[in-house]
Amino acid sequence: MEVFTHWHTWDTARADIAASGLPIDVDALEKAVSAAERWHGDQKRPTGAPYVEHLLEALEVLVRGAGVFTPSVLTAAVLHDVVEDTPASVQDVEAGFGPEVAELVDWVTKPPAGGAGRQAKRAARAAYLRRLGDAPAEAIQVKLADRASNVQTLDRMPPDFQRRYYAETLTYIVPLAEPHPWFRTWYASWSAGFAHLR
Repeated sequence: MEVFTHWHTWDTARADIAASGLPIDVDALEKAVSAAERWHGDQKRPTGAPYVEHLLEALEVLVRGAGVFTPSVLTAAVLHDVVEDTPASVQDVEAGFGPEVAELVDWVTKPPAGGAGRQAKRAARAAYLRRLGDAPAEAIQVKLADRASNVQTLDRMPPDFQRRYYAETLTYIVPLAEPHPWFRTWYASWSAGFAHLR
């Protein structure tokens, strides 16, 4: 299973993209990275790493792995958590990056749980994941890259979380990868590599 953890900083990502000669507007992406850094502020990943690393991993999955160069998809990948995890709104994303990016971010944004308690949160999460089956292909690409970033190093998470997240990924995310050949192959390799969590 290929792991996408090389782009820890925007400087590294930008240099790699520029050297590759790929048809990617690095200046537009830099604007998205700057906005994501501003909105996410000092948020950290569960590992303690700066949150932007996750966003750059999702971008790296799309570019270096899946070969996706669609500007709106790449921008949405960088911004995919801003509405869910920061004070930014879908309207803020639209004002800065246009309606297409805002729509993709909206599709992958988990709505707040409707009630208190673990059951309500799990039900809301399941409903959100099921709804992704109706999302446009571009939004699904963003979600697949997001989840790939999260699960590629699943073994670094607490054991009870590993099993739950593995099962959730098999149930809801792997089926979304079916129409996307690169993602289908990557998730098949990933699920085999973590099969001990079944």
